[in-house]
Amino acid sequence: MPTNEKFISVDIEASGPTPGTGSMIAIGACLVADPDVAFYREIQPLADREWDPATERIHGLTRAVLATRAVAPADAMASLAAWLDQVADGGRPIFVGFNAPFDWMFVADYLHRYLGRNPFGISALDLKSVYMGRDGVQRWEETGKRWVLERYPTERRVTHNALDDAQAQAELAQLLLGWRGP
Repeated sequence: MPTNEKFISVDIEASGPTPGTGSMIAIGACLVADPDVAFYREIQPLADREWDPATERIHGLTRAVLATRAVAPADAMASLAAWLDQVADGGRPIFVGFNAPFDWMFVADYLHRYLGRNPFGISALDLKSVYMGRDGVQRWEETGKRWVLERYPTERRVTHNALDDAQAQAELAQLLLGWRGP
């Protein structure tokens, strides 16, 4: 594993399908190499964005709960950038996600909107794509978590808490990238 790159597993929860139609309401991140080195924030939803009750049933975060305990988006992004600077320790943070395009678009949008920069840059490592290439999977529909976890079981489970899911993804990334296990 190159020392100048720090692979960061990232997962978000959102109130809608895109940054233009929903809010990022939680973000979890951890080092792929050490999932216990972690970051988590709940984020106040944007007042002008829709709220999808179907996604609320998945992540369990409500507008009322977030209004009382979540931080402002600018504060969340400043905290994330400071954490990334600390854990990257002069290296380049590499965004790692399961279905990375979804999570990355929210994170990139919020980082640019509130900080004017994205420490991850313009790209992300998508674990679904790694799985397809590594295992010769030819059908996209066979890249869902159920399929991948049958071949690469992890100790941590997906709970739809952004930090829990980032840590589970980190374990999966270790397996897919050959950093541990078979």
